[in-house]
Amino acid sequence: MISVTALFIVLERGRSSVGARATCRFSRPDPGRGRSLRALLGRLPIVDEDPGTKALIRRLRHVRRAGGFTRAEFLAMCRWKSPRALPQCRRNPAARIRAVSRAVLGTESEPRRMELLVGLRGVSVAMASAILTLMDPARYGVLDIRVWQLLFALRSVGVNPRGRGFTVEQWFLYLRELRSHARERRVTPRALEWTLFHHHRAIQTGRLYS
Repeated sequence: MISVTALFIVLERGRSSVGARATCRFSRPDPGRGRSLRALLGRLPIVDEDPGTKALIRRLRHVRRAGGFTRAEFLAMCRWKSPRALPQCRRNPAARIRAVSRAVLGTESEPRRMELLVGLRGVSVAMASAILTLMDPARYGVLDIRVWQLLFALRSVGVNPRGRGFTVEQWFLYLRELRSHARERRVTPRALEWTLFHHHRAIQTGRLYS
């Protein structure tokens, strides 16, 4: 966990906090909702995508055009997010996966997309967010415990401080925050989420799952 006070990174001569020395200091939370996160993002360089993730996203580029994904593609996305969930994910038959994927890509409703995906075995809200992100990183980011804890510390979200057992409503709140700040930085929600993930990992003290 990290402190629930606002976090500001002091970068040495503009160096990134990822793979470089950085000093963290703590100050009072900014009374303006979201302004502390904005201040942090103004100091953080955007982190390049992981090569393996970039390759998987490239592999899935055709999915939206095709209007659905295969069982093999579904399992690849599940494995990327959580190998431990893979045995449950494998219990979904190919026909069921194909039908759900077509429905997901055929609706404009974000809640409906999430509802459809979590109806598959082994797919949690966080897993569903990863599937959407891998298919369309320009519009989505992964719902991740690290990023959620950071947003909670910065008062951008006000519930679920541990970042566990996410609800659909929490995912939608998270997505709204990612999209809003991504537009300001002129990056994708995935790039913003990945950058915040790295920042949390750099400043984290103690156990993540406590």
